[in-house]
Amino acid sequence: MMYDNNFKRALARREAQVGLWLSLANPYTAEVCATAGFDWLLIDGEHAPNDVRSILAQLQALAPYPGHAIVRPVIGEVALIKQLLDIGAQTLLVPMVDTAEQARQLVAATRYPPEGVRGNGSAIARASRWGLREDYVEQANDEICLLVQAETRTALDNLEAICAVDGVDGVFIGPADLAASLGHRSDPGHPQVQDAIDGALRRIIASGKAAGTITPDIAQAQRYLDMGCTFVAVGLDARLLAGAARSLRRQFGAADGRAEGAAKRGSVY
Repeated sequence: MMYDNNFKRALARREAQVGLWLSLANPYTAEVCATAGFDWLLIDGEHAPNDVRSILAQLQALAPYPGHAIVRPVIGEVALIKQLLDIGAQTLLVPMVDTAEQARQLVAATRYPPEGVRGNGSAIARASRWGLREDYVEQANDEICLLVQAETRTALDNLEAICAVDGVDGVFIGPADLAASLGHRSDPGHPQVQDAIDGALRRIIASGKAAGTITPDIAQAQRYLDMGCTFVAVGLDARLLAGAARSLRRQFGAADGRAEGAAKRGSVY
């Protein structure tokens, strides 16, 4: 088995990594998506109905495939981070990081002492293959990749300080929450929001840290990659399924207006 975090090494080499968001909270659909060959797949624990056990099942489903599994916890809490690392997550994307101090606390949560505060239960953890990896505790700090999300006006004000935190491997700009923070919660495509995203990504790249974001717009995704972003999500499983299902239905006549109306009222991005 390969234990080195190749995704982390690719970011350090500034090699573009194209990803897909997994929000269906299901190992079967996660594995289907893994067959597409994306460089990384994010298991979403913030806005999808996931818990530690369902995240574990998806990590197991993705394990045979080359795409790197990233886990987004619902919150950057020390105890939860410990659980996610113990079940085998090597890379975390932590939402709502507004300050350098928050970023430093997250770095500490992902590292064993003396560099951090991660509790050591490796003998009973999947991460160490239940003790089969005798060197796990010595190697783990170097294998963990920490990505943080900057998605508020406050985070943008502190962006250089966040990027300067040792142990933060990359910074991800969250378009939807940033749009809300800037006063355009229903319009992440607003010019003010797009200008803020572009400026933030350029600042992250200039800092030397990996820059990432998400967009379902293929041309925009390619522009971000050309700009120098190194981890860009280009789609979401739920949106892909919904879009394909609705498109298929339209080929056989008008869609049910009630269904389309409900979809619009409940749309999220």
